[in-house]
Amino acid sequence: MKQILSIYINKPVYWGFTALISLFCLAFVLPWLFNISVLLSLAFGGMLLVDLAMLLGSQKTFIAKRFIPERLSNGDQNTIEIALENRYGFEVKISLVDEIPFQFQKRDFQIDTQLASNTTQNLQYTLRPTQRGEYLFGALNVFVSSPLGLLQRRFQFEKDKTVAVYPSFLQMREYELMAISNRLTDVGIKKIRRIGHTQEFEQIRSYVQGDDIRTINWQATARRNELMVNSYQDERAQSIYCLIDKGRIMQSPFDGLTLLDYAINSSLVLSNIALHKHDKAGVITFSNKINQTLLADRKSGQLHRILDMLYHQQTLFQESDYEALYIHVKKQIKQRSLLIIYTNFETVNSMRRQLPHFRKLAKEHLVLVVFFENTGLQNILEQPASTTAEIYQKTIAEKFYYEKKLIVKELEQYGIQALLTSPQQLSINTINKYLMLKAKGAI
Repeated sequence: MKQILSIYINKPVYWGFTALISLFCLAFVLPWLFNISVLLSLAFGGMLLVDLAMLLGSQKTFIAKRFIPERLSNGDQNTIEIALENRYGFEVKISLVDEIPFQFQKRDFQIDTQLASNTTQNLQYTLRPTQRGEYLFGALNVFVSSPLGLLQRRFQFEKDKTVAVYPSFLQMREYELMAISNRLTDVGIKKIRRIGHTQEFEQIRSYVQGDDIRTINWQATARRNELMVNSYQDERAQSIYCLIDKGRIMQSPFDGLTLLDYAINSSLVLSNIALHKHDKAGVITFSNKINQTLLADRKSGQLHRILDMLYHQQTLFQESDYEALYIHVKKQIKQRSLLIIYTNFETVNSMRRQLPHFRKLAKEHLVLVVFFENTGLQNILEQPASTTAEIYQKTIAEKFYYEKKLIVKELEQYGIQALLTSPQQLSINTINKYLMLKAKGAI
């Protein structure tokens, strides 16, 4: 009975029944059509029985398996793989319907393919989550049709699997590989010119793409008959803190992600780079109160602790309390550190309300305030204005655009580092700023 309930009717069956009913109706007018209609009905019924017998084989006539990573990366394209195996003795047509988590809002997901007898096939598709949390995958439905194509049998596999979506660890790994191979310039990280060689000499090694040609050791190059460079060791064990504002100003959306999620992804990437530079990495999250604190460290497992901490961050849609942040930093962070504050300001006045707290922090630490460009305003500024309404909109957009520039200038007047960046360039620009401050010995 269970097998019978898994059988579904394809469109050709409805077309066949429609044609037979039409013939029987015509037989009232043309009696000679009656016998032909009966014969066609018997033939059509026989084909249905044959198709049913072909599909209702043994239990293991078709196998499918879905391979999902243990966790998905937020804001990135994640690959889902499906393995199909046809154990029927004939070629089958397949319609694959995967029950994707509701967060993706994909109601028309379907993959059609064909698979020869006793063969396997791997299919892939990608998903881009835009929220952290748990995602529930439903059943993997595979509808199989025989060469006759009248009926189809449904197979269900991999029911109800929950997968967690973490901050962008794929982006983190990409930058990690670039850092290890000295190829960060390939993704937009600038080469930072150091003021002299205050760093300690570490070793002589082979030249790789991205190395400064001024560090070539010509004597070693002549001996080895290949380019060799002097490698210098930066000052280590400096404390880097990512301070993430979770207030309502960080809930503005951009390309499916909120500014908070961009800040979380960037914090993970920067912490990983800092740990590879042998610095200490830590994270503090806050809104109307201090939420969580992970003190800077570079011990084994620190990156996993940062990842788990960032995974659980959610906004309370409250006004952020920078005075509470200053008091907390004063109590918890005793060593001079680089404090990277991820926040957002739309006007100079909104920044000035927090400026006294930034100045207090800057007396004891190196403070870098990171905030976001309004890319919607940028699009308005690039469009020509022809009507009065468009001129008005462009004028207002220019006002807000220059307000952002004024915020940078005013922060720098008080010795506070500032970074104005678009969300998609956040990680690259923040890493550039960190490497520049490190090269200057500002930390």
